[in-house]
Parts: sequence; structure tokens; C-alpha cells
Amino acid sequence: MTQVFHRNPKHDYPLAVGGDGPYVIDSNGKRYLDACCGAAVSCLGHSDREVIDAIKAQLDQLPFAHTSFFSNRPMEQLADELIASAPDGIERVYFCSGGSEAVEAALKLARQYFVDIGQPQRAHVIARGQSYHGNTLGALATGGNLWRRKQFEPLLFGVSHVSPCYAYRGKLEGEDDVAYGKRLVRELEDEVQRLGPDRVLAFVAETVGGATLGCVTPVPGYFKGVREVCDKHGILLILDEVMCGMGRCGTLYACEQEGVVPDLVCIGKGLGAGYQPIGALLASGKIYSAVVQGSGFFQHGHTYTGHATACAGALAVQRIFKERGLMVRVRARGAGLEARLRARFGAHPHVGDIRGRGLFWALELVEDRASKRAFDPGSRINAKLKLRALENGLMCYPMGGSIDGVSGDHVVVAPPYIISEAQLDEAVDKLARSVDEVIASR
Repeated sequence: MTQVFHRNPKHDYPLAVGGDGPYVIDSNGKRYLDACCGAAVSCLGHSDREVIDAIKAQLDQLPFAHTSFFSNRPMEQLADELIASAPDGIERVYFCSGGSEAVEAALKLARQYFVDIGQPQRAHVIARGQSYHGNTLGALATGGNLWRRKQFEPLLFGVSHVSPCYAYRGKLEGEDDVAYGKRLVRELEDEVQRLGPDRVLAFVAETVGGATLGCVTPVPGYFKGVREVCDKHGILLILDEVMCGMGRCGTLYACEQEGVVPDLVCIGKGLGAGYQPIGALLASGKIYSAVVQGSGFFQHGHTYTGHATACAGALAVQRIFKERGLMVRVRARGAGLEARLRARFGAHPHVGDIRGRGLFWALELVEDRASKRAFDPGSRINAKLKLRALENGLMCYPMGGSIDGVSGDHVVVAPPYIISEAQLDEAVDKLARSVDEVIASR
């Protein structure tokens, strides 16, 4: 019996009681290789002593002091650490408790920026179909996943959604990556013109698609074209790197590889590696100065903004990234993971696409590889795969509705940065076994 309102009240969850590097251990002693970091969160695994000790030390000094009264040392140091490695022009950090809060803060700060510079008519947000930006109402409205939005539609503010950069299904016959990217940029320009260039607030996008699209990487030049459209019309570019950032794609900020600098960037998950709840919004100096010289303060806040213990844990995580050279390791292990996935699934009759970057990869599962026909959603391939993988001692991240919020199945593989070569073998072996067992049992 449980009094917990679980995510799925009809599911019987195993009880997690311990962690050992990339493994989670349940109350029966069974070990699960965490090949998805829960939801691309636990990038240092589940037992890093250095992070745990930093959190304990902060608890001995000061667990929490409300930021309407005080600053605190871990928050100041963590901000310095993040800005030192941030893209040029990003100068300030606003801390919160997770990714959804970071997106909410970005939307509100974008709106306040335009009010403070005398452009209050700007109120429209443009985002992309099949995007996911969080589950709070503002973030959910911004996201383009129909299944997640459907029952809450009456509560959501209006957001325009343009096509995602989803080459596997979006490119026309004979269209190369460059032409495809330019077509998507024209679509964004057309939507700006439809709404009115002086009425658009921001364009919001995941730098690399996360949960609802499954590690979809942008085609070359796409984000540079997006940046040009935003600059042309004075629109803010908000990049959501809650899942794909903080080293997951091989650089601390995923946008580094696209050669663009956003006005606002949202981070979370790997920021604190799951040791304490934390997220953050990073803002350009331009936006910060406009608010300071305008209204004088950001009209926003949460109780746990800049939580001292959470910031101490995240500070330890960020220092570990540098001290242990983990970005280099992510790129090396990522190449190894890609090679294993392509060797095992490259000719698989039910794997249509293998895509990703760094330690952030996905397989798109299909009924028919040649036609790209998806499985019947009623088959619940993704849900069955998650359960079968757990039975086989593997945590992976399958999702449904990849194509349109209803049809399409994919599975994300996003292991900890500390994973070994042998553990990569174990992950891919168990994933292949699980995929084949689920498809064979339809």
C-alpha cells in the first residue's frame, strides 16, 4: 500500500534504495544500468562522493536563506562558474528549481524586457511543433507536443508553432540539408510576418530536440538562419538546453556547436546532476541592463530561488566537469556509443533512424523501415519497451507520439558521463535484446 500519488497510479514501482556509479539498486538487490540518467539528469551517476560531501558541508554551514533577504556564497560562485564558460554576451544567471521554472522565467523576462524598453505591444511567442519545454502552464503552452497539451488547452496562452528541424521526416525528396534548413527559416520568417514583426516577443527552441522528438539535431546553418531572422526583427532567441545542455552533447552549452548565441538560455538536469533540484536561466547583458535601467527589478521569484545547498551541489558538479575533463570524455564515449548503436541497429528492420550527439542518442522505431511507417499507437511499443528493459536490468527512455503527438516511437539513450566502455557494451546489448523481445511479442 502507498499513500503517494505516483506518476502512474496503476503501476507497481520497484523501490530504489541505493546507487553505485551508473547503477540504481532496488530493495531486492537488483541492479539497473541507468542508460538514460533518469531523464538525462544523473550525468555523474548516483554515488559521486565529491558532490555528496559538498552538499553535506553546505548543510553544516547554511542550508537555506531566502534570497529576498540575502545572497549566498554557493549561488555567487556557481553563477561565476557558469558565466565564465557561457557564450559571449551571456552575463547573468537567475536560479530556480528545475527546467520548467527556467522556461517560465525566460518567458516572463522576455516580456518584461520589451515592456521596459517601450515595446509593450510585443506579446506573441513562436515555438516549434513536437517540442517539449516543461509541464508548468507557460512551458506547456510553449511546447508543441499535442498529447501533453490536449486536455489543458483551455488553460494555455496562444503560441504559434512552426515546423521542427526533423530531417528524417521533414526533408522533401531530393532536398539536401542546407535547402531544408533554409526552407524552415523561411517558414519562421513567414510566421513572423503573419503575426507582425513588431508584435513578436521571442522564438523558443530546443537546441537539440529532447524527450518528444528524441535527440533530433539541427541541420547545418539552421540556427544561424534563425538568429538572423530574430536579429532582423528585434525578436529574442530563447534556447532550451534543459536536457541537451550542460555537457550532454559534448560541449557545456549545446549552442556552441551551432555558432550562435541566444539572448536567453535555459538549463537544468545536468546542471546539478540530480543531487539536488536546480535549474537556471542565463540572460544576456542587454536584457539585464534593460531591466535594471527600466523597472529596476525582475518581477518574478520562487521560494527556493538560489537555494544555497542546491547551488553548492551544482557548483561541485560544474567543477568536476572541468577537473576530470568530462567534456572530452563525453565526446569520446559518445563516439563509442554511436558506433555501437550503428553496428547493432544500422540494418535493423524496425529502426528507421539513429540520431544524436555526444552522449545523447535515440533510435526511431518503425513498423516498416523502407516506408518509415510507424507502429500503430495502440501497440504501445514505447511503454512496453520501458518495462521490458527494466526487466532486463536497463533504464532507457522510450517515448511515443514522435511524429505528431500520437504516432511514432523512439527511445533515448543518454548514459552518465562516467560510463565505461564495458558498460556501453552492456547498455547496447540489453537495449537490443529488449527491442527485439518487444517487437517479437506484438
